[in-house]
Amino acid sequence: MDARALAALAANPGCRRRALLDGAGVDKGALAQALGAPANFGQSQFAHQRGNSFEARVKADGGADLVRLLHERLRDGSEPPGPGAVATPDLTAPGPQGRTARTALALREATAAGRWALLDHPMVSLDVAGSPAFLEPDAVVVHPDGSWTVIEIKSFPMVDGSADPAKVGAAARQSAVYTLALERVASMVGEPEEGGGDTAEAVEAVDAAETASAAMTAEAAGAAETAGQTAPADAAAPAGTKEAAAWADPAESAAQEGSVTPAEAAPARARVRHQVLLVCPKDFSNLPTAELVDVRKQLAVTRRQLDRLTRIEEIAAALPEGTTFDLRLTDDGRSPTRPVDELTAAVDAVDAAYAPECLSTCELAAHCRSRSRAAGQVEALGRGVRGELGGLTTVDAVLTAAMNGPADEAPTGDPAVDALRRAAALRAEALASRPEAVACR
Repeated sequence: MDARALAALAANPGCRRRALLDGAGVDKGALAQALGAPANFGQSQFAHQRGNSFEARVKADGGADLVRLLHERLRDGSEPPGPGAVATPDLTAPGPQGRTARTALALREATAAGRWALLDHPMVSLDVAGSPAFLEPDAVVVHPDGSWTVIEIKSFPMVDGSADPAKVGAAARQSAVYTLALERVASMVGEPEEGGGDTAEAVEAVDAAETASAAMTAEAAGAAETAGQTAPADAAAPAGTKEAAAWADPAESAAQEGSVTPAEAAPARARVRHQVLLVCPKDFSNLPTAELVDVRKQLAVTRRQLDRLTRIEEIAAALPEGTTFDLRLTDDGRSPTRPVDELTAAVDAVDAAYAPECLSTCELAAHCRSRSRAAGQVEALGRGVRGELGGLTTVDAVLTAAMNGPADEAPTGDPAVDALRRAAALRAEALASRPEAVACR
């Protein structure tokens, strides 16, 4: 589950189907193909390659260009970073948990150092409906004052300082997910600024991680003793445990290594800036340009919507016994063998909240649209229409309310029904004035 999927999920928190499938790691594209309703959106191979090529060009000089662009857009009067002034810590670690712990440690060290630093493709985690999601921003810059800025690199052009509003909005929503995840990391680095993260949730997450690491260590040690071997402490530790231990108490770790004293290793104040740097090609060229995008609105919406998501365990517990989304692929892993009717029943066992906006964000949107239309649900006409119709949830109910009474009779008390009857009367009057007109059906 990446930031793009989380942004789409946060935009439609009522869709239990997507929450469950994303949380379970189901390939929705393959599932939609097996259902006979393949997704008709996505990035072409050419666009993907162009995006990778542009990102590699932007980062080719060790991130100096990115930091220069950020400093130019900030216009805060600070001194620009000199040659070799940007640190690029190594974030290599085994597994997503190890990379997440290593990223957190690198952020803390860079913040305490009080210098420019660029983290290339760091990894952060975010709890989504009770399930952890690992996210990978394009880059994160640490400022000398201890603040952090998310860098989002896109391949769509920026002409005269402006770009496609729809694409910029999508990038802002995606960046808001990264910012939300980083705020929880920042809350564990010194004292966060007012409104900059949830310390209680961050501490709880660290405690849970330490408990899980201890359990894994004990299990590994027990397995080694069963085999008649002595398990070294380093070997028994799971991937990323050393990084997690250093993150939990970097002052003690640094003091043991003899590099700095515990006082010198004290973390600096950290906060995540609410302006992300959007980097795009300039005027259809391959030269980078950038603008700051304020994501406070998207951040508030994302935080509120993610908090509303039903926990995945609760959704799964309501499913019929034996429900599975396994496609039963052939030995070559290409062709599904599971009957379509059986697979359709499994998918329909989870409630969906379809809206036309899903067509550009969800692989199952075509299937959900066909089912919504077959059931005559007004959601297929858009969220705006659904909100205006109030308690009228089907097209049949709307037509019945509109046609079963004249517009000049006493109001029913339901504003939606009254408005429908007035609209039906106006339509009938317009058709009566032009007998040659073909009536809509």
